[in-house]
Amino acid sequence: MAIQPSRIDLLELDIDLRLTDLWREAGEISEWNLDVVAAFMRAAYGKGYCDALTEDSPGSLCHDHGYRVPGRRVIAGEH
Repeated sequence: MAIQPSRIDLLELDIDLRLTDLWREAGEISEWNLDVVAAFMRAAYGKGYCDALTEDSPGSLCHDHGYRVPGRRVIAGEH
């Protein structure tokens, strides 16, 4: 009998699917170093940021996986 995936497993899968192009490119790297890792970290962060800004329903990634949708941060001086 198969074990049911946890909600973390499902969230990881959803994120991996969003990062398919980066995973494909990572597979082509033959020599990893700190600069390459840093570049991929920045690319993944940027991709996530853009995805969050363009979601049809803001917070849907969290909501769909049973996580609390974080509130917006209030920055000093913001009205």
